Amino acid sequence: MKSPLIFIVGPTAVGKTEISIRLAQRINAEIVSMDSRQIFRQMDIGTAKPTSEQQHAVPHHLIDCTDVDRPFTAADYQRRADAAIEDICRRKKRPLIVGGAGLYFRVLVDGLFEGPGANGDIRSRLFRELEDQGAAALHNRLRSCDPEAANRIHPNNLVKVIRALEIHELTGKPISSFQQQWTRSDSRYPFRAFGLCVPRDCLYRRVETRVNQMIESGLIEEVKGLLDGGCPRNCVAMQGIGYKEIVGYLDGQQSLDEAIALLKTNTRRFAKRQLTWFRNDPRIQWVELTQYESVHQAVDNLLSQSDVRALKA
Repeated sequence: MKSPLIFIVGPTAVGKTEISIRLAQRINAEIVSMDSRQIFRQMDIGTAKPTSEQQHAVPHHLIDCTDVDRPFTAADYQRRADAAIEDICRRKKRPLIVGGAGLYFRVLVDGLFEGPGANGDIRSRLFRELEDQGAAALHNRLRSCDPEAANRIHPNNLVKVIRALEIHELTGKPISSFQQQWTRSDSRYPFRAFGLCVPRDCLYRRVETRVNQMIESGLIEEVKGLLDGGCPRNCVAMQGIGYKEIVGYLDGQQSLDEAIALLKTNTRRFAKRQLTWFRNDPRIQWVELTQYESVHQAVDNLLSQSDVRALKA
C-alpha cells in the first residue's frame, strides 16, 4: 500500500458518519466501519448504523457481518478489515476507516498482542457463571486478580471481562501484562488518524439528542422484535448500550422514563471512555469541530492535510 490509511475516530454522537461520508466522496473512498456494534444484523437504531441512503452514497464494509447471538472477536475484526482494505485498494479506491472502537483501532494498526488462544471449556464455564451470578460478580472477580484491567473494562463489556478472566486462569498473569507487548514503533499499515471532538457539554447535548431520536425512530420496537425473534437477553449484543436499558424496561424493571435516563447516562459515560482511550494515543491528530461553521469546512480542513490531500480524487 503506497498511500497511508486514513482513520476518522472519536466518541459516539460526535458526527463521524456525516463527515466521513463527505470526505469519502471527495477522495474516491469506501468506508470500513470500525464499530463493535454495527457488525450485528438487525441492530440498526440502537447502534446508530448508517442509513441505507448513506450506505448507498458511499459503500460501507464491516456492517451487518454477523448475527446478534454469534461471537465476534477482535481477531475476527482484524481479519475482515484486512480483507476489505485489500479489496478496496485492488479496485483502485481508497479505504477510509471510521468508528469509535478503540480496541479495533489498536488491532488494525498495531496487531493483536500475543496472549494465549481461546479455551472453550473455560469460556463455557464463565458464561454459565455469568448466567447464574450476573455481570457484576464476574467483574468483581476480575478486579481482585487484575485491578488495572477492571478499571479499564466496563462491567457490561462481557466479551472483554470474560477474555481477561480466561487469560488469567490460563497463565496466572493479568491481561494487562500481555497488552504491554503492543508497540507503536512498527504499525501494520502506514496511516494518519484524525480524532473528531467537541466541547464536553456540546457532546453531551448531542448524546441526549441522539437518544431521543432513537426512541422516536423505534428503538423500543427494535429491541422487542429481537427478543420476540428469540435473541437471548444475556447474549453479548443485547448487553450493549441502547439495548440492555430497553430490555430492562420491557421486563418491567424500570419505567420508560427511567430507562431513557439510564441510556443517556450510560452513553455519556461510554463517550467519555472512548475519548480517554483515543486521547492516550499521541498518533491521533485532533480536529475541534465547533471551530468550523459547517461540515463542509471541517472536511476542507481534513483535505488540507498533506497525506489526505494526496488522496483527493
